[in-house]
Amino acid sequence: MTALPYYLIARGSLSLATTMLTVALGWHLYQITGSAWDLALVGLMQILPIYLFFFASGWAVDRFRRDRLVQLCAWVEGVAYAGIAWVMLQPELDRTLLFALVFLQGSSRAFYSPALQAILPNIVAAKDLNRSVAMASTTWNGAMTLGPALAGFLILFIDRQVYWAMVACVVVAALAYTRLPALLASTPVSRGLSEVMAGLHFVWQKPILLGSLSLDLLAVGLGSVIVLLPIYATDILQVGPEDLGILRATPALGAVLMGLWMSRKRHQIHRAGRALFITLLVFATSIAAFALSEVFWISALALFIYGASDMISVNIRMTLVQLATPDSLRGRVSAVNSLFIATSNEAGDFRGGAMAAWLGPVYTATLGAGLAFAVTLWGWRQFPTLFKLKEMESVKPD
Repeated sequence: MTALPYYLIARGSLSLATTMLTVALGWHLYQITGSAWDLALVGLMQILPIYLFFFASGWAVDRFRRDRLVQLCAWVEGVAYAGIAWVMLQPELDRTLLFALVFLQGSSRAFYSPALQAILPNIVAAKDLNRSVAMASTTWNGAMTLGPALAGFLILFIDRQVYWAMVACVVVAALAYTRLPALLASTPVSRGLSEVMAGLHFVWQKPILLGSLSLDLLAVGLGSVIVLLPIYATDILQVGPEDLGILRATPALGAVLMGLWMSRKRHQIHRAGRALFITLLVFATSIAAFALSEVFWISALALFIYGASDMISVNIRMTLVQLATPDSLRGRVSAVNSLFIATSNEAGDFRGGAMAAWLGPVYTATLGAGLAFAVTLWGWRQFPTLFKLKEMESVKPD
């Protein structure tokens, strides 16, 4: 049996735990405190470690055995989830300890996210990379589909015991990682500031990479509505935790179906640059539709399109990163990619929660849609090389 299935099992299990945590904490915290600011703080505690350990994580991935690194991170994350489960079962919520444990979980992700990206080209042939990226993204989004729905129904039946299910998912991932082969970087890096900064310098010198990463960072970071779902479910759509789980799962369902279609394609996306910008426009339109909807099925449909369009841009971006990066730099460039992704997601959640506390959820989501449109138009003018890109396979590492 090849290593790819174990990789996908581990990635899916960790993603399942992460998405369940997002839904469960969002629901429980908002029910306990009624504060959008607390939802923003969860996102902040998850994003801070990405920034704090940014340089160290990429260097570690290119310096040490990548299989052992992800195993260690999985066990650390298991400790964090077990601590969160214990805290959430106490009669009085210790917010300080809770946020500290979320920070620990985010610290683990700061290291294993770039490691997971760097591992994939090490365990599949170059000719299969595009489809493998689609398979990995589909697995991740499959967990994003199942996780929220599962969390919603588990909250309904076992309430705060739901966090122990997340601990079990992390244990499965840690065991799957033990089946990976020994994965050393092709040329382990030495110490020194220039080596640590090499990934950031490489991306800065590559307009296609810088453009694709920047567009994702700004469009998702400024337009994301995921953190607003508990507020929309409770105050606008007036539904319960099981329907919140469905709403949270719907973007991932759209992404899974799109990913399955893309993983079955044996050829590259034609006119990849133009496809990227079109999907960003569709993404912004879906945000606007969700922002203004007061009907559950319309909101769910908008979120479905939101996820499907995002899947196309994710596949294009991730494939470009892998094709353009030499293996000796893969960990550090993956750390840059992880930084951009985390900023767009967790920092986007912090932005959304903070703005919702100030402006309210509808104005926040509507403004996010407008900003996503503006970012797409800015990127079209700022990165003409990316817009004109035809075949992704034409991109080669320098």
